[in-house]
Amino acid sequence: MLPDVLGVLPYSTIFITFLSFITSLLTTLLNRKFIDRELLTEWQKEIAEWNAKRELAKKTGDKKLMAKVKKQEIRIMQIRAKISSQQMKTTLITFVPFLIMWWILIGFYGNNPVAFIPLLWERTGIPFFFWYVICQFFFNFLLSKIFRVDMGMGAGMTR
Repeated sequence: MLPDVLGVLPYSTIFITFLSFITSLLTTLLNRKFIDRELLTEWQKEIAEWNAKRELAKKTGDKKLMAKVKKQEIRIMQIRAKISSQQMKTTLITFVPFLIMWWILIGFYGNNPVAFIPLLWERTGIPFFFWYVICQFFFNFLLSKIFRVDMGMGAGMTR
């Protein structure tokens, strides 16, 4: 399905690096388009304030404050659900295409090395899966800083 040249080093290394960049870029741009960042930041701030009050109530044993915190717990759970649904938008769009991509690439590369790193003065082969994950983390981090978007669940908003 893929050209044989993409199975040969260094072309496999370059191809997987490029592919992880493109998938990171697409995911980042989709996050930017479909996620209301201001609303997400507002919700996360409200949750952080609630958590601080809850910790203070636990620490001080203030029953009034604890009752007030308990009263707000259902609202906080609803906000957390809204945050999760916001963050799932991109996943719902990209899940099937990524599964198909992975199915094709794992079938093509298997467990063969697609990159090498020097480890203890030897060339150590890195299989497709690990090389892709390394590149994906790198590009996700880089692009999230460039486009100022959230990197994922619970990561908080980048300013």
